[in-house]
Amino acid sequence: MKVVITSQCMGDRNCNDLCPQVFEYDENELKSIVKYDEIPEQYEEIVRRAAEECGADAIELIE
Repeated sequence: MKVVITSQCMGDRNCNDLCPQVFEYDENELKSIVKYDEIPEQYEEIVRRAAEECGADAIELIE
């Protein structure tokens, strides 16, 4: 699975709080970024949850 943060990101950092192993906040871009090109299997479920809970629908999952 791959994950893309779209330009719709509002920078509320919910994904960072939910899964800091995968997401971090870029202070220069003022949005979250993904730490991995390919999401490790152990984080896939929590990343799906982060995408579902994203208020801006800014987390795009590529299966």
